[in-house]
Amino acid sequence: MSFLDEFEWIKRLTKDKQSIAVQQACGVQTGIGDDAAVAYMSSGHQLVMTCDTMTEEIHFKSITMRDKDIGYKAMAAAVSDIAAMGAMPRYALVSISFPRHADPLRIEAIYEGLYECANRWSVMIVGGDTTSSVNGMTISVTVIGEVQAGKALLRSAAKHGDIVFVTGELGCSAAGLDFLLRQELPSGQWGHSGKPEIERLIQAHGRPDPQIEAGLLLQSSGVCHALNDVSDGLASEAWEIAEASGVGIDLIEDRIPIAEELMAYAQEVEKDPLDFILYGGEDYQLIGTMQAEHAVDMQMKFRAAGLQLYIIGYVNMESVGVRLVQSSGYVVPIEKKGYNHF
Repeated sequence: MSFLDEFEWIKRLTKDKQSIAVQQACGVQTGIGDDAAVAYMSSGHQLVMTCDTMTEEIHFKSITMRDKDIGYKAMAAAVSDIAAMGAMPRYALVSISFPRHADPLRIEAIYEGLYECANRWSVMIVGGDTTSSVNGMTISVTVIGEVQAGKALLRSAAKHGDIVFVTGELGCSAAGLDFLLRQELPSGQWGHSGKPEIERLIQAHGRPDPQIEAGLLLQSSGVCHALNDVSDGLASEAWEIAEASGVGIDLIEDRIPIAEELMAYAQEVEKDPLDFILYGGEDYQLIGTMQAEHAVDMQMKFRAAGLQLYIIGYVNMESVGVRLVQSSGYVVPIEKKGYNHF
């Protein structure tokens, strides 16, 4: 087919994805089609803003991600940052760069995934940019949310005596990536592995769920102190909280939840499941701290909401850093590592 210009691409990728009526109901006054978007924010709230970028061959490959999943995950990663502040995502700007010879069907599939994730959380895509690139594809998603003024949950708010929690099982995304890299098959040839546990890992890698509901529940509780999302591994995120708050964090090995699917896969490939959990990332669960006396009550509230809350450690003032309390009783330092671009 003939090459489309920038404006034809915009129409093709965004037309009828979110109706004007739906956008207006969500506070959009002027959306895609003008120089900038105009939208309303709730009274008594502050803006929460984030930007997340995915680059081909760095964040995704044809052997690890389906095209729809690329778009879905690009949106989910940015929305997760809003969840980690205890905020509600409202609006998104999507910028994409791809070569002139890119397959239009592939770009369309990516946008289907972007809108699928956005619509799930009533996030209105109100603009962005579409450009050409020399090689490969880059997708950048900016999400604007809102939180009650002065109530955003920060990494720097952990306190001595807090417990440390996570909102779900970790490591499955990294294990899914590990499996896909070992197959070295284009996404169109994956088929079904025949193993439900492997399918769960692949799903965790390609379709992560940002924990919006959990973040809002934690923010409204008034007992959550620090909060962070697990994008680069449990170790990295725990270190971020420890350093920002000037505290030490002890993670209790026996309290860290391990999915059965992850355990089975780790045994199969002869790896420690904790390596996937501590240093893998892209789970997009939340890790945080809260007052110890409210932990059980919050677990009950989470259970009533159909959510999970696992108590996995505690905050101490002995040193700044992260340690692992092993099943044997030994306490060992946890390396400050995880996924890092540089």
